[in-house]
Amino acid sequence: QVQLVESGGGLVQPGGSLRLSCAASGSIFSSRTMGWYRQAPGKQRELVAGILSGGTTNYADSVKGRFTVSRDNAKNMVYLQMNSLKPEDTAVYYCNTVNYPHFSWGRGTQVTVSS
Repeated sequence: QVQLVESGGGLVQPGGSLRLSCAASGSIFSSRTMGWYRQAPGKQRELVAGILSGGTTNYADSVKGRFTVSRDNAKNMVYLQMNSLKPEDTAVYYCNTVNYPHFSWGRGTQVTVSS
């Protein structure tokens, strides 16, 4: 069973940047399309960025041009570079597969954008 561990969150001012990391155990990771999700208080979890095993990326309109997803299959890592952060980006961020079946969800990492 693949385990996912997210890190890199924190408190940042509007306009600031953060880089999130997701460490995955298990070799099956490299063949799966991975994504970054977020869940704000009182809202459903939403997919904000995805990356195919070969590196093709897709983004939600709300983050396009500000967020960049990348992966290192040799290290079983997925990253999310977040720039020009806005208060509405505040959420718990998770990584997981884009398609079913999902891996077990990690604990996520809290991102708070506030002045």
